[in-house]
Amino acid sequence: MMATLATLSNKQQIAISRPFRVMPGFRLSLGFTLFYLALIVLIPLSAVFLKTFTMTWDAFVAAVTSPRVMASYRLTFGVAFLAALLNVLFGGIVAWVLVRYRFPGKKIIDALVDLPFALPTAVAGIALTTLYSANGWLGRYLEPLGIKVAFTPLGILIALTFIGLPFVVRTVQPVLEDAECELEEAAASLGAGHWQIFIKVIFPTVLPALLTGFALAFARATGEYGSVIFIAGNMPMISEITPLFIITKLEQYDYTGATAIAVVMLSASFILLLTINVLQAWTRKRGQAV
Repeated sequence: MMATLATLSNKQQIAISRPFRVMPGFRLSLGFTLFYLALIVLIPLSAVFLKTFTMTWDAFVAAVTSPRVMASYRLTFGVAFLAALLNVLFGGIVAWVLVRYRFPGKKIIDALVDLPFALPTAVAGIALTTLYSANGWLGRYLEPLGIKVAFTPLGILIALTFIGLPFVVRTVQPVLEDAECELEEAAASLGAGHWQIFIKVIFPTVLPALLTGFALAFARATGEYGSVIFIAGNMPMISEITPLFIITKLEQYDYTGATAIAVVMLSASFILLLTINVLQAWTRKRGQAV
């Protein structure tokens, strides 16, 4: 074999050593990737920043820090954060049940998880409002208990939880399917309890996926509009979300004010996603080291 390789030319040896690739070369693929990314993402987002740069600094600060805008920030980011946490908890449980158990109607439930993806957001908002209004199917039983859902921040939380659930389930589900059950059995054979197996074996495996699902659900919730405006009530300083406030600015032909608020939302979402990616990389390195 060594004699055969010695008789080959340098170009032939390089061709043999390189792995076979079906797709075009690196330069062509990278060029197409950058072009497509710039066309679809970077150019539209840069237009938002360029429009905002036409404002003076004082005008920008005044536009993004008015009391009404600050109230919408607190509501939007706060409720989106809570909804993402709820989805991490219950979405993880749903993914666990779908992967580890067999029961009648499993495929139907698995398909229903993707319903928020396919359902128009306006339809979801109308349906949730119908369910949780004072005379709705569920609201009529909650109102006597002093629990008002529709046209309150609680209704916004339910809507954002509804649209964010599939992100967590579909992110965690493949990780659980690829997880090695032998590790859990080995831990149990060594005397580990249920909580020890979960904390030491299962949780470190699914943690990066949970962080990814949290980031996706949070980012989706901060920009959600259609399913929220119907159930929120849209009362200034109480239940007015930031995307609705941006739409209000556009209807008033205040384009620079709308883009200024959009820049704040975009920057906050980007910082969160970057932080989550750093945490994911850290957890992977820590898992490999252990």
